[in-house]
Amino acid sequence: MCCLSTWALLLALGVTTTAQDNYEWTTWFNVDHPGGRGDYEQLDAIRFYYRARVCDAPWALEARTTDWISARNTGEKIHADPNLGFWCANAEQAPGRNCSNYAVRFLCPKGQSGNTGSEGSQDAWGPWSDWSHCAAKCGQVAMQVRSRKCQSQPKQWDKQCSGPTVEGRACKGPECPGTGCTLHCEMGRVNAECDACMCQDHIILGSVRSAGGLPAPGATILRFGPSSKLLTLTDHNGHFRVPGICPDGNTTLTIQLRNHAPHTVTVPHSTEHTSVLSIMLKRAEKLHVVKNPENKARREGQTAALCCKVGGSPEPEEYQWFHNGSLLDRKQLNYDSTLVLRNLSMEQTGEYYCRASNQAGAIKSKPAIVTVLGKDQPSCNPKPESYLIRLPHDCYQNSSDSLYYDVGKCLSGTCAGQLDNGIRCKDSVAYCCGVAKMEEKQLKCQGYELPTMVVTGCGCQKCVETRVIVRGRAVAADTGEPMRFGHVYINGARVSRTGYKGTFSIQVPHDTERLVMTFVDNMDKFVNTTKVLPFNTKGGAVYHEIKLLRKKEPVTISSTELNTLQLGEVEGQDPIAEIQIPPNSFYKQSGEVFVGNVKASITFLDARDVSTAAAAQSDLNFVGDEGDTLPLRTYGMFSVDFRDEEAGEPLNAGEVKVKMDSTQVKMPEHLDTMKLWSLNPDTGMWEEEGSFQMEKKQRGKREERTFLIGNMEIRERRLFNLDVPENRRCYIKVRGFRSDRFMASEQVEGVVVTLINMEPTAGYSSNPRAWGRFDSVITGPNGACLPAFCDDQKADAYSAHVMANMGGEELEAVPSAPKFNPNIIGVPQPYLGKLNYRRSDHNDPRLKKTAFSINVAKPSPNTAEELNGPVYSFDQLKECEEAPFTAGHFRFTRVEGDRYDYNTVPFNEDDPMSWTEDYLSWWPKPMEYRACYVKVKINGPHEINMRSRNQGGTHPKTVGQLYGLRDTRSIRDMDQSTVSAVCLEFKCSGMLYDQDRVDRTLVKVIPQGSCKRDNVNSMLQEYLINHLPLAVNNDTNEFTMLAPLDPLGHNYGIYTVTDQDPRTAKEIALGRCFDGTSDGTSRVMKSNEGVALTFTCGNREVTRQSVFQALQNSPGQSSARAVRDGRGRKQRAGANALRNSRRRSTRNPTDTRTSG
Repeated sequence: MCCLSTWALLLALGVTTTAQDNYEWTTWFNVDHPGGRGDYEQLDAIRFYYRARVCDAPWALEARTTDWISARNTGEKIHADPNLGFWCANAEQAPGRNCSNYAVRFLCPKGQSGNTGSEGSQDAWGPWSDWSHCAAKCGQVAMQVRSRKCQSQPKQWDKQCSGPTVEGRACKGPECPGTGCTLHCEMGRVNAECDACMCQDHIILGSVRSAGGLPAPGATILRFGPSSKLLTLTDHNGHFRVPGICPDGNTTLTIQLRNHAPHTVTVPHSTEHTSVLSIMLKRAEKLHVVKNPENKARREGQTAALCCKVGGSPEPEEYQWFHNGSLLDRKQLNYDSTLVLRNLSMEQTGEYYCRASNQAGAIKSKPAIVTVLGKDQPSCNPKPESYLIRLPHDCYQNSSDSLYYDVGKCLSGTCAGQLDNGIRCKDSVAYCCGVAKMEEKQLKCQGYELPTMVVTGCGCQKCVETRVIVRGRAVAADTGEPMRFGHVYINGARVSRTGYKGTFSIQVPHDTERLVMTFVDNMDKFVNTTKVLPFNTKGGAVYHEIKLLRKKEPVTISSTELNTLQLGEVEGQDPIAEIQIPPNSFYKQSGEVFVGNVKASITFLDARDVSTAAAAQSDLNFVGDEGDTLPLRTYGMFSVDFRDEEAGEPLNAGEVKVKMDSTQVKMPEHLDTMKLWSLNPDTGMWEEEGSFQMEKKQRGKREERTFLIGNMEIRERRLFNLDVPENRRCYIKVRGFRSDRFMASEQVEGVVVTLINMEPTAGYSSNPRAWGRFDSVITGPNGACLPAFCDDQKADAYSAHVMANMGGEELEAVPSAPKFNPNIIGVPQPYLGKLNYRRSDHNDPRLKKTAFSINVAKPSPNTAEELNGPVYSFDQLKECEEAPFTAGHFRFTRVEGDRYDYNTVPFNEDDPMSWTEDYLSWWPKPMEYRACYVKVKINGPHEINMRSRNQGGTHPKTVGQLYGLRDTRSIRDMDQSTVSAVCLEFKCSGMLYDQDRVDRTLVKVIPQGSCKRDNVNSMLQEYLINHLPLAVNNDTNEFTMLAPLDPLGHNYGIYTVTDQDPRTAKEIALGRCFDGTSDGTSRVMKSNEGVALTFTCGNREVTRQSVFQALQNSPGQSSARAVRDGRGRKQRAGANALRNSRRRSTRNPTDTRTSG
């Protein structure tokens, strides 16, 4: 239902009102019938027939069907405006349904409603028929009709028979037996309708103010009850006067205003003749989804419950449920916010979502997948998927001619486990597909056998519990200055604060679908910033760097003068818009007009400046009339802060004008759709504040400029936006990889991929370009699909910059120069040429390699090579998300460090749900990851590869069995060319997965070169002696220990960190190890600080070490050749043997950035 005017509110409310004071209702009109296109009770047509019966400017209208059903209760999509009339279009209704037959009446000032009987030429009309039978039952109201015939010749009808042939009137049914008025009044008398008490000598005087304290003209005042009745409307100052209401403490008034939540107030008990009410309204809370329905897996005949929780003020009035896009029958399924599917059958498999609505709009939930299985059908695919792991560099497999081995994996997903008979929104136990059976295989390597566990069967089991973490830093967008000790809010509640370096870490609440976080600076340096942050629903930590806009220095203005403040931050260009504040427009929070000097600070994020894109707030989405989430394209955002110069009290401003220079809008079609929006900090959605009108202004003697003029009120500390809805949308497929081998098995999950839309192109005469949208998505097991604006007419109408980040580490894009290889980029020709792929260093090799740009050309349905990615039309999201690896996609790769991890029981650190219950699991608890490192110093001219071999030490189930290997190359000291150091991970001692008894891990530290152990940290040695058993250390070429159970710290050269995310635990421990302290962090290796072991190594490394870097190349014959060439060959000395010490010392030592 759409209401186009404040005065049409009565229709939205569906109230029957009695005219009082200065207003009265006209008679009912029914000049059209719902055949053809629909029912059009338009004011022009009504005036044509009944000109004297309708005033020039009706204040409101009411519509009912001829069965006397209120328009709002019909479920039909209707339109109303007192100045235009009422209409209902058949084309807008649900399939198979037409509009009802409606009658309307209008609210007019007394004496202008024309209630004087029938009119028009009577010369040729026959007599009216009798009124039809009143079909109303007792206590109800219905419609009566009568008709007449024109007795003129057909050619004279227009002249002699002006007016309708049918007219209607409301009629009441008989009084119900035994239901006389029983209302008793303690004060005053009962009114004629017997629904309220009236006191003729009492008057209510009231004042209504909108959110922020501004006057609220046009607010409706209704008497609350079974049938709410209009009493009056507030005047231009927000004041109202209502006589006849009894101050008995029982009468309740409802105050309603557009974009505000309804407010109820009880008239207090009083013996005075006048009561005074002061009412402050709150902004209406748009409908938003609090809880989405969850995926369910069931067998035939079982029951599933899907629940949808929607918040808002006013609350939802109606819920609808859809299955694969089709509306489900409410009467048959008897649903509300909960849909219960009983006795499930196979055809009920599919997507389900709910749609909630109220007077102000609608919202749709995310879809839930219901999978219905046959009674004997396996819930999971028992056959594992292929999953290749990389083996140590000295474990080349001749059978596969590679360094990879297929250990298999089970695709995680909801499955049908053993459930009780309870009907719940959330299953009491969550079941997922996972590993049901594993076998141990022994792989032959150089001089040893390597055990590995291979998945041989999958099944349904309890899901692995995980925790979802979002962490990062909040810093200034211009200088990187951290926001120190700022507050972090979720859903209006403070959940954390930033540290001294701007760092923060949040555990995402369970069942969160959309994470909206607001960062508030206590020191008032930065604008309050609301971000919608993507996170990994499978668990683990995702790193985000929050860019904050610095507040502009305030200027002093006078509240009694006309003030104009400009919006524009690009040097050499005109402002994009200006804010015009009329005199005496400032108000205090109490609603009192402020007079004095105002400190005005307006911070503008100019979309013409590409560097500001990262500081854009929210995700630039709004909710459409039908409940769909739709995108916006921004022309700029601004934050306004007005304060009393003396007291510092925040001020609001009413009737502010925003004037936007139309020459700054480079796409002409955007001029008609430009709107003013404000950001809801709780939902992260943009809400419409108003539209723009075109207006021409004379600037100078000859220049005439066209402006877009919009009106707004500044009544809250919200961010405002100059935006247009954009419907030319596509998705772009991007994948992240562990190395530049770009193998499907080496895809990385948890990469934050960011896309900045640039528009329009030079073809649209925009110079320079401006960014229009900013989106971030996290990669899953099959990459990520990023929304982007696109065009099917001009390939270069829209372009996009794409970047990728993981834990603060920027990933590299595939090069576009000097060689342009479509096979490596991941997109075949000729589509790649049309997209114009360019890496950021394409024209200047000195620039970063961490981004690429493309033209977002919408794929043509008539061109076969464009239908297989990497760009997909907006209605093909599912195809994009499920695209096979062979389909076109863009690629990012991590800069692979000199580090290798091998786990006997395979585990993907990007996917905590891949954890497997096994005594040999490296991480024994899936929600408590403990990372341990030992710091080793090497005296020698070369950087040495160190290996830790980790075996069961004291647990009877694992003694002598391999947990895993870790290989890491040392980093040369920046000041001493013959010293290097390495932080080497080992498996921590502690409980194994059954939590029954501890295991002291047997750790061997083995230099991969000609080395001799020189020194063991004395405190570490003493600890090991005092905590028996003591490992034998006869071989001076290595070091063996039973790993300590205690987190020892830098004095021992041992660094231990426990976290809910494995990568975070490793990152923090590595940062401390590099720094050589227990509480600091560093990205530069400090070789002499906090050392546990010291080795001296000669000039000759073990020959197999020369293949370490060769493994960076693609697997296959080249790797095999490198391995073979490395056997029995000495590494050459000289310039190529040494690395650039400064580059290696300052590189990021971890996969993620250390937190502050």
